[in-house]
Amino acid sequence: MTTETIQDRALLQLVNALRERGYHFVTPTPLTHERVNQRPENQLAKDLQGVFGWSRPFQQDLLPPGIFSLMDQAGVLAPRESRWCSRVRLSSLDGQLFVHSAYPTDAPDSVFFGPDTYRFANTIQTHLNHHPGNIRRAVDIGCGSGAGAILTALARPHAEVLAVDINPLALRLTRLNAALAGADNLSTRHSDLLNDVDGDFDLILANPPYLVDPGERAYRHGGGALGADLSLAIVDSALQRLAPCGTLLLYTGVAMKGSQDPFRREVEQRLEGRGFDWRYREVDPDVFGEELLDGVYTECDRIAAVVLEVTRPAG
Repeated sequence: MTTETIQDRALLQLVNALRERGYHFVTPTPLTHERVNQRPENQLAKDLQGVFGWSRPFQQDLLPPGIFSLMDQAGVLAPRESRWCSRVRLSSLDGQLFVHSAYPTDAPDSVFFGPDTYRFANTIQTHLNHHPGNIRRAVDIGCGSGAGAILTALARPHAEVLAVDINPLALRLTRLNAALAGADNLSTRHSDLLNDVDGDFDLILANPPYLVDPGERAYRHGGGALGADLSLAIVDSALQRLAPCGTLLLYTGVAMKGSQDPFRREVEQRLEGRGFDWRYREVDPDVFGEELLDGVYTECDRIAAVVLEVTRPAG
């Protein structure tokens, strides 16, 4: 048995132990996380949410011995001077717990989970509720923690659901989160977009990074002048792989400049005259407003969260 397998088993036991203790945590934006943690009374964790949600340092005697031991076996204990921190966070979503990277997510292979994940999950659930048709194959491009793929697998237990990513840690945590959720019809695959998977899909999901990140961290950097390149690449890839009546469901962010939506303009050009049915809407008009203070966004009006639905005709 490999070290990673032993650690994964311990991590599963750890999450289940926390679930039995009623652990619940809703993960905020990084800016909110920073501001709340900066309060003097929040310098040290006082409970399980402080350790596994807010990523605060803690004294060993704060945790039951069994919890601390499982953290050690899972390889998620990090020393912090005379104290400890968790290398992972646990977030609640739709009755499930999802493991993802601890705050701050500085590492290049960090696996992010936050308000965008909740909005993406709501987008998926709304789509599935309004489109009860048969889904044989679905894929989540850039699956991250696996939230989108797992919610789809649970809602459509007879579907084959793939979760793909270029980040090995994202695939590992997706497998763990799928096991925790009991999503037995989900499998993971290392793939750059859809280049390393075969066949067509009835549902293609994506919640890609859409900001310009100076460090080009994979979970955050969307590429291009304003962060839209990866989202556009997903559109291009998905249009080639949709089955008849299949749908691309893309949640992303768009930097609005001069009251114009440059991403929508690019999408319109790609879809013009090709017979696809499509719908585009803003689901949040103002996200990550702090990005407008410097860098490439100083001339932008706002960053909006949008959803694009594209459906291939039946014939």
